[in-house]
Order: sequence, then C-alpha cells, then structure tokens
Amino acid sequence: MNADGKHAVNQIRSRKTRSPSIGQRRVTMTDIARITGCSQATVSFVLNKAPGVKISEETRARVIEAARSLNYAVTSLAHLDTQLEQASVKAVQQSFTAFVIDQLATSPEAVVAIDGVRQASAAEGRIILVAQTMNDPEMEEKTIRTLVEKGASDLIYMTIFTRRVALPLWFENLDIPVILLNCYTSDHRYPSVIPAEIAGGQRATEHLIEHGHRRIATITGEPWMEAARDRRKGYCKALASAQIPLDPALIVEGNWSASSGYEATRKLLSLAERPTGIFCQNDRMAIGCYEALKEAGLVIPDDMSVVGYDDEEISRHLHPQLTTLVLPQRAMGIWAIERLSEPALKGTQKYPVEKMEGQLIERQSVAVVTHHT
Repeated sequence: MNADGKHAVNQIRSRKTRSPSIGQRRVTMTDIARITGCSQATVSFVLNKAPGVKISEETRARVIEAARSLNYAVTSLAHLDTQLEQASVKAVQQSFTAFVIDQLATSPEAVVAIDGVRQASAAEGRIILVAQTMNDPEMEEKTIRTLVEKGASDLIYMTIFTRRVALPLWFENLDIPVILLNCYTSDHRYPSVIPAEIAGGQRATEHLIEHGHRRIATITGEPWMEAARDRRKGYCKALASAQIPLDPALIVEGNWSASSGYEATRKLLSLAERPTGIFCQNDRMAIGCYEALKEAGLVIPDDMSVVGYDDEEISRHLHPQLTTLVLPQRAMGIWAIERLSEPALKGTQKYPVEKMEGQLIERQSVAVVTHHT
C-alpha cells in the first residue's frame, strides 16, 4: 500500500475512534477503493475471488491488505440479494424467465439492461425474476438450480463487466435455453451479446477528428477490463485511419472514477503541447475532467472539447451537456428477449457473438478547433 493509502487507513481508524456514529458505520468497498486507488469494481472482483478476471498480484495484494487493515468483513459478501417468495411463485402459475447477474449495485448498466428485458417482455406478459450472486460459484449454482426447479423456462445470464466467462459443466444439463448478456464463452455454445466497444471508441474519437482535432487525448479505464482495452483500440484505430500519429503521452490510465478523470486531466494539461480534445472512456471520468479543466480556467468546448462514454444520466446535467456514446445495455436486454422468442436451435451449432453498437449523442461539449496549441 502506498503512503497515501496508509494515511487514509489511519484517518478512517482515527475517525472510528473519535466518533461513535462513524464508528458504527460498516466499512464498505468504497472505502477500500478510495485508499487503494482502484475502482470499486476491482475491489469487488478481488474480494469475491471472481474467476476468469486477470488482475495483477500487486493490485490484489494492495486491496487485500487495505481490507484487512480496515477489518472489512469479506465473508459478508457471499450472499444472494434476491429471494424467491413462495407465495409469489405459487401465485404465478406459469413459467418465467430467470435473469441472473453477478452484481447489481456496481453501476446503473445492470438496471438499464433489466429494464430492456422488461420492456421487451411486457407485450407477451413474460415474467422476469432477477437474482444476483456476487461471483460466488456455490451461490450461483444454488440460485440457478432453484430458479429452474421453480419453473424457469429460460435463463439470461449477465455479467456487469464485459468479459469471457468459463461456465461450469452443470450449465450444460440445465435443459433450458440460455442467453449470455454482456459476456461470452470461448466455445460459442450459447447465443451472446456484448457492446461493440472497439467501434464505440473509434466513433468517439472520430467525432473529435471530424471537428478538426488532431491532438486528441484519451483517459482509459483499468487495462485488465476488456471494455477499456477495446475502447483504446478504437481510439488508436480512428487516429490511424486519419493518419494522425499516436502519441503515448496523450493516453493516460484512469480507473473509471471521477477522481481519476480529474488527475488524468491535470497530467494532460501539464504537457508542453496540450491536447485540444479529450476522449474520456466513461462519463464519470468526464466529470473529473470537467472539474480539472474549469479549475485551470479553461472553457468547455471553446478551449477544450470533451467526449464521454456510457450516456449516464449525469451527462445531461453537466455544464455544458456532455457529448457521449450510449452503452447499449437496454438494446442488449431487448435483443436477449427477442432471441429467446426465436425457435430453439438444436445440435452443436456455434453462435457468433453479437456486437451491438451504441449511438453517439451530440450535445454541447465539442467544438470545431480553430487553432492548435
């Protein structure tokens, strides 16, 4: 743990000692994320020992040390938040679609996807029951088997972060249709849909290029995440297509948080040759980017253009409103239901991964560049 992290741990301990009200507050993943410089998602994946996620040993050690220093109760994570009420299930008297996800509270994407599922299901009266498993393999199996026993006719299996998953063998014996949402398997055994992240990163960067920008920076997410890697690939692809040389100094790593967007923007502003446009790979980092630019006395978009990604609600309320890419979780949820409605395919057919593009939402944070700094 770095010096700032140790200082933060001591501060929390001190506050817990001085203030009974704060002392009664349970330490959260947000506390651990703040003192380790990681995102809450990274903390969750480390503490829940999520399979198939490649996080560096140094980061794992830092998170675990911080959790122990704060007396974080890791075992409290292994739980199921959604319960099947017997009375409700008995009243249904018909089959339902099971929607199982690893995490619901990390970001709004899961809720948006579920709403897409609900929207597509409303016309046919399909019932959706939702459960989260917090990456606990035993809880996941128990949850899905229970849902099947209670009458689930099909299963939508979602991960909160886009990734390849290795599903256990018992999945093959479920004997109901399975759709993967925001994840996929290497053997393409199940229909799956994910965002077209490379295309999204490319479109965001192209938008700045179309407005005359040639010195374009990007603030990335954590590199172990597939979304961050692919959005960066799209950024590089757009520059190459426009014959703009790639400058490594213009690529700054963040961790999806507003604070990392702020720090990354400060680094970019310290360059001898500043960028004229910044592609923030999510809207939360764009919030921090806005703060750093305004603190430096720069006007958006006159002095610096900014593009975000995700189209979270906050993007509409920033000043100026943020130009951003839609993360197509709602459309993916609709696609999943429509796919379930198709005739079941038999045999050993492999399913290509459906990659769904999100729309660019143009607002007021990008201007035509009139000069290059």
